[in-house]
Amino acid sequence: MAAGLVLAPLLAGLAGVVFGYFCVRLSGVYLAMLTLAFAQICWSVTFQWVEVTGGDNGVLGVWPPDWARGKLTFYYLALILCLALTLLLRRVIRSPFGYALRAGRDSPLRAEAIGIDVMRVQWAGFVVAAASAGVAGGLFAYLKGSVFPTYISIPKSVDALLMVLLGGVQTVSGPIVGAVIYAGLHEHLVRVTEYWRLVLGLAIVGLVLAFPQGIAGFAARRWEAKRGE
Repeated sequence: MAAGLVLAPLLAGLAGVVFGYFCVRLSGVYLAMLTLAFAQICWSVTFQWVEVTGGDNGVLGVWPPDWARGKLTFYYLALILCLALTLLLRRVIRSPFGYALRAGRDSPLRAEAIGIDVMRVQWAGFVVAAASAGVAGGLFAYLKGSVFPTYISIPKSVDALLMVLLGGVQTVSGPIVGAVIYAGLHEHLVRVTEYWRLVLGLAIVGLVLAFPQGIAGFAARRWEAKRGE
């Protein structure tokens, strides 16, 4: 497992290098469409490359070592890695590289004018995001004990996007808050109603309308407003 958790972000970051090379040349809706297209390509490869991925049967028997098989032990392992990665990303965002990313996001022309290579900075940001996702993917694989092509299908990408929108963009804590809310709603509704998909969709629409900037973004603004008073 130790080797797997180390290689997961490295290989995911390498995939980010390849995919990001093409994705950062676009923006807006076209960028989103291209990332989804790459997701579909990855799904097709894993689904059809049976000799390596097992195809529809997936890769089975991916279990952690004995010392990490306890639920509580694995929980704390995941929690520690999550906190460490969150703090690292928070530091990256507040570094000169992070401010260059913000400049390229808010005003690409001005950023280029002051000497920032916006495309290269965004490419590096893409790689950092991919490597971070690799850490989550590695933990998920050892948690479930198996990996299937459905885990990288387009609906899974949409789930991740919903988590970010629920929690709030432009914040480090937003996606975490959104993930907790989305997963909590999903687990609760599956138990109480057979129409859980409909209710979950309505709940998400209601939350997005009530908190356009995300729940974490709303809380941050309220906190800043109180401090201003």
